[in-house]
Amino acid sequence: MRRSRSTVQTTLPVNAQKDRRMFNVENVRLAGADIELPRMIPIEQRFAAAAVEDLEAAIRDQVSEHDRANPVAGKRIAITAGSRGVARIDRIVATLVDALAGCGAKPFVVPAMGSHGGGTAEGQRQVLAEYGITEETVGAPVVSSMDTVVVAELPDGTPVHFDAEAAQADGVVVLGRVKPHTDFRGTHESGLAKMIAIGLGKHRGATILHTHGFEAFNRLIPAVAEAVLDVVPIEFGMAVVENAYEHVARIELVPTEKLLAREAELLVEAKRLMPKLLVSDIDVLVVDEIGKDISGAGMDPNITGRAPVNADKFKAVPIKRIVVLGLTEHTNGNACGLGMADVTTQRCVDQIEFGSFYTNSLTSGVPDGARIPMALANDRDAIIAALHMSRGTEDRPARVVRIRNTLSMPRIEVSEAYAQEVADHPDMVALGEPHDWDFDATGTLPPLPADH
Repeated sequence: MRRSRSTVQTTLPVNAQKDRRMFNVENVRLAGADIELPRMIPIEQRFAAAAVEDLEAAIRDQVSEHDRANPVAGKRIAITAGSRGVARIDRIVATLVDALAGCGAKPFVVPAMGSHGGGTAEGQRQVLAEYGITEETVGAPVVSSMDTVVVAELPDGTPVHFDAEAAQADGVVVLGRVKPHTDFRGTHESGLAKMIAIGLGKHRGATILHTHGFEAFNRLIPAVAEAVLDVVPIEFGMAVVENAYEHVARIELVPTEKLLAREAELLVEAKRLMPKLLVSDIDVLVVDEIGKDISGAGMDPNITGRAPVNADKFKAVPIKRIVVLGLTEHTNGNACGLGMADVTTQRCVDQIEFGSFYTNSLTSGVPDGARIPMALANDRDAIIAALHMSRGTEDRPARVVRIRNTLSMPRIEVSEAYAQEVADHPDMVALGEPHDWDFDATGTLPPLPADH
């Protein structure tokens, strides 16, 4: 006899969810409420600023040169687009489309982002739309599917999944930003190889590879990419390297036969150009926002020194406590990395969309970044709580640093305790006088400016 199945509703109706708060923090007795917050000084951190002046011309010239040696006329070519906030990604994709079409190819765009966008085709299409990548804006179809085909198998039996739509193309252009990864170290971290292995592996492929653990990624990512390169017609790679100002420092067409070797060289350059905190040890780091568009880890452990896995591989200025005030708009409620903070706000918790948050965390197999830290009623309470928990019996002035996010590093704020350190440093300069924190009546701060 077939057993009947019953469904138990485990979630509240949508309207009830909107009215319900996860944490009841209104009655928290805030230890250290009498702490006087230090005044803050706006400063500039100076980094290497060289950038590509004419991005579109650089792309067109390189595509034309490739076409002369390897004609693309008549080819149906897939162009990858990922879920990270790459500088001018909409213009890069649109120019690639136009340049390839001008050579007689038939380009289309495929989302290459593993399980991001909630692990759904429509979710991934929406992620690209929020970056300005739609059929209307780039001039080519955006073909989003979670279907994959197995194109190879590693020696240990691991199947290599690849986007089914891209697999049917006559060629694939692997577009990606080369930068240090947030969970592992290797010759190939975030970049073209990972776009092939994880991005184009979609949810199924990404899940399988993540079961090996991040400790295996330094060998697994290039191995999967090499297996794909042997059987899939990769037309070329288009590598983007950014500087600390979120400008494109290099955009380079990488021939297929040199893709892995050249990416390893570009990673060295990307690490050299990365921003960092130039000040010395920090009591409290206040981060206005985290998000998947900022870093795969929400906030970059290359900046904070905090990572959910392989933490010993990430060296940064010592930080006692981290406060996260909220999420970015483009992260769509995915709060991955929030667990690396010590304190957050009710506002931040209210922004979480647990579908994408937990889907991403389950796929990666890393629960640490999905934990929710102590949540306080507002920004002011959260900062005071963190300061209280960082100070102990110390009697020196508080060392507090505030950043918008781990991408917006040139313009930050530091407490008065750093005044002399800033004055003595060749790559730091004060931009104004010390000022009080600008909390509104609800204890909320306006975000630091995003412009550099």
